Amino acid sequence: MVKPLKRLKLYGFNNLTKTLSFNIYDICYARSEAQRREYIEYIDEVYNAERLTQILTQVAEIIGATVLNVARQDYEPQGASVTMLISEEPVAARQLSNQAAPGPLPETPLPESVVAHLDKSHITVHTYPESHPDGGISTFRADIDVSTCGRISPLKALNFLIHSFESDIVIVDYRVRGFTRDVRGKKHFIDHKIHSIQDYIDKETLARYQVVDVNIYQENIFHSKMMLREFDLDNYLFGVDARELAPREQRRIRQRLQREMTEIFYGRNLR
Repeated sequence: MVKPLKRLKLYGFNNLTKTLSFNIYDICYARSEAQRREYIEYIDEVYNAERLTQILTQVAEIIGATVLNVARQDYEPQGASVTMLISEEPVAARQLSNQAAPGPLPETPLPESVVAHLDKSHITVHTYPESHPDGGISTFRADIDVSTCGRISPLKALNFLIHSFESDIVIVDYRVRGFTRDVRGKKHFIDHKIHSIQDYIDKETLARYQVVDVNIYQENIFHSKMMLREFDLDNYLFGVDARELAPREQRRIRQRLQREMTEIFYGRNLR
């Protein structure tokens, strides 16, 4: 049993800012120009502003926050954005633990909320569907930022976010900024223990991904990159079944997809 952390007695409000930046990539192969357009249209519909608003509203509930204001927009020819101004709920936030443990999955019932506006925080999401001009590769990227001021930590929403999107690649950054003072005047630059972002993701999910950490502990900066381990070609084809393709064509497409994923994961072009 993990021993709970001793609660800090603060002088005034908790002034720490905790920011989770969460990027996901979904990769697809669409052989023809028409299929590429259909894929982009499909993604644009599945992750439109209304659906994204629903996801972010659940994120707010998970971290114990109240939605104060929502601005959302679908774009032409594709893409969507949602921005939420949220506030910490003092009662719910006291009940939530910041200990390193995975948060709930999408099918898990969420806690009832307690409404009491306290402070400024925000959640944003932007989507970026795009396609290779002649390589048959299409990608969908969603960038989500959850920034909270006070005790609550956005890391509790990480499990939910990973499972809310079709994530081939996940890139996560977490940073705690600023400081807060206790009643004796001592500064605290972080109010919870964290070794790795991986501690906030359930084991079954982690087992599906190759994970790399780059952490700067003295600066309270944490970075994790995840890429799916198993590769089933049918999961990446749009408008065609793998059995309809010759073995040579299957190998060619598989190589293109794996190269695309590797380049995104390592952040560089491969020759």
